[in-house]
Amino acid sequence: MSKRIQLSLLAPLAALIVTGCQTPAEILQSDAGVATQVAVNRGRFELGCPQATGSILSSNLLQPAVWGGMERAEYTVGVEGCGQRKTYIVICQVGSPSCFAASGRPY
Repeated sequence: MSKRIQLSLLAPLAALIVTGCQTPAEILQSDAGVATQVAVNRGRFELGCPQATGSILSSNLLQPAVWGGMERAEYTVGVEGCGQRKTYIVICQVGSPSCFAASGRPY
C-alpha cells in the first residue's frame, strides 16, 4: 500500500477518534465558539467596528464531500455593531480549530 493511500485512510480515522461518540449536537456545540469568533473578527474588520458582536443563527453538520474526506460543521453567524449587520457562513473542519468565514451580506 502506498504512503499516499495510507495517509488518506488515516484522516477519517483521526476524525473519528477526535469526535469519538459525540452526537451531532455536541459536535456543533463544541465548534460554535470558534465559528462565532472567526465571523466576529471578519465582521469587525469589514464593518470597521471593533465592538461588533456575533451570534449563531443556524448550524448544520455536513457529511464529507468525498469518501475519506473530513466532516465539516456549517454555521450561519450574524454580526452586528455600529448600526450595521452582516451574516457570514462559517465552515469548520470537525476535530480541528480550522474555520473559514465566507463573505458576509447585510441582513
